[in-house]
Amino acid sequence: MARTRLSPDERRTQLLALGAQLFSAMPYDDVHIERVAELAGVSRGLLYHYFPTKRAFFAELVRAGSEQMLDETAPDPGQPPIEQLRRGVDAYLVHCGANPHTSRAVQRGAASADPEVQALIADATGRHEERILATLCDGEPAPELLRLAVRAWIVLLRTACQEWLDRPELPRDQVLDVCVDAFVGMMLGLPHGVRPRLADELLTDHLA
Repeated sequence: MARTRLSPDERRTQLLALGAQLFSAMPYDDVHIERVAELAGVSRGLLYHYFPTKRAFFAELVRAGSEQMLDETAPDPGQPPIEQLRRGVDAYLVHCGANPHTSRAVQRGAASADPEVQALIADATGRHEERILATLCDGEPAPELLRLAVRAWIVLLRTACQEWLDRPELPRDQVLDVCVDAFVGMMLGLPHGVRPRLADELLTDHLA
C-alpha cells in the first residue's frame, strides 16, 4: 500500500481506527498489531513510535473510544430529565452505530483481564454513573442501592447496544424505547427512601 503523509494526530487516529477493526473482529490474543502497520502502509517502527506495545495500543483504543462516548452523550441540563435520558441513550446508540468497530473493541475490553484496561472501563462507567446520579439526586449523596441500579442499567444499555449492532434490522427507536423504559421502570421499582425524587416526574413525562 502506498504511504500517505499525515500529521501525527491524523496518523494516530488512522492507526486506532484500523486497530479497532482488528480487535472487534477477533480475540485480543489473536491480534498482531504489526498488521495495523501493514494496513496503514507504514513501517512497524512508526507504529511502535506511537504505541510501544500491543497492550498500550489496546488501552489507548479503549481510552479514546470511552472519551469520545462521554463527550457525545453529555446531557443538556436545560432539558427536562426524561428528555436528557432519551437524548443521552439515542446519542449512545448513534455513536455505536457510527463507530461499530471501536464500540465492539471497547466492549471486549470490558471482559479483558488486563488491569489497565479494566481501570479505563471502570473510570468511564463511573463518570457515566456520576453524571446520571447528579441529575437524579440534584447533587445530594446517592443511596447505595440507587447507585447499584444505575450501574446495572449502564451494563444493560451496553448489552442492548451490542445486540443491536449484531441485529441491524431492529429499528433504533425501538431499542431506544426499551432502554428508556428499563431505566424508568428500574427507578420506580426502588423502595421509598431510595427512589430518587425525579422518578415520578420521569414516569409522568415519559407517558405524556
